[in-house]
Amino acid sequence: MKVKEAMNPEVITISLHTRPLEAFEKMYKHGVRRLFVLDDEGNPAGVVSYTDLIGVLGSIKPDSEHPERDLNVRDIMVDEVITISADDNIEDAANLMLRADISGLLVMEDDKPVGVITKTDICRLVAAEMLVPA
Repeated sequence: MKVKEAMNPEVITISLHTRPLEAFEKMYKHGVRRLFVLDDEGNPAGVVSYTDLIGVLGSIKPDSEHPERDLNVRDIMVDEVITISADDNIEDAANLMLRADISGLLVMEDDKPVGVITKTDICRLVAAEMLVPA
């Protein structure tokens, strides 16, 4: 099975200039645990996770006056975006996630983000017996 057959075609993205609270709200609204950060040209620049945002937002003191005002996602994101081709095999995606110790990959086609594949997506396939583990 190819990655493009199992991926979620909705890529939830934010810009480098997005504020942490705005990123968290977008994450919550879309029910995802990671957002891909795109640069001004639309290229993948990083990824920010729920844990990254909670760590930053949890450190804001209630008596401070908007301390996150000068903080952008680019200040807290992971710079390395691990990607996979839409035409790669789903087993390759699973192995890449395990080796990199991550839970999701940005799916690319013709140098453009076209979807996301997660460990949960692969587990659903296994549970539905559509993908038999080797």
